[in-house]
Amino acid sequence: MKYLALIFVFLMSAPAWAVLPDEVLDDPVLEARARNLGQELRCVVCRGENIDESNAGIARDIRLLLRERLVAGDTDQQVLDFMVDRYGEYVLMRPTAKGANILLWIAAPAMLAMALIIAFFYLRRRAQAAARPVADLSEQEAKRLKELLSE
Repeated sequence: MKYLALIFVFLMSAPAWAVLPDEVLDDPVLEARARNLGQELRCVVCRGENIDESNAGIARDIRLLLRERLVAGDTDQQVLDFMVDRYGEYVLMRPTAKGANILLWIAAPAMLAMALIIAFFYLRRRAQAAARPVADLSEQEAKRLKELLSE
């Protein structure tokens, strides 16, 4: 059991290794801001990882650039705007719901609503078909059926 706990601690601490000691700022307030902003910025190489978790070279460059901007006196929003201007909106972990992105924000709920509507009409038609009475066989059909069964 202690080995399982050790493995768990080891795996959970892996993202902390991405920010290297030479990147850490001397000012703890600026470093805390850099860490918070690092969580908001996506590594442009690694899908789904923020720059603080990524070990990619470009993530290191973005981390250093982020810290340079903070030392220069930029606000958090100015840093994010700079990164978006430089790398595009893909760099944001939470893209804005404006412009062309509004299609992405609307697409999933719209497809879900469409699927629910289609399922509703399909199930309704199926229930109505099951509720219809089955017509009895005509005399000719009954006679033919008896002939087939007697063979």
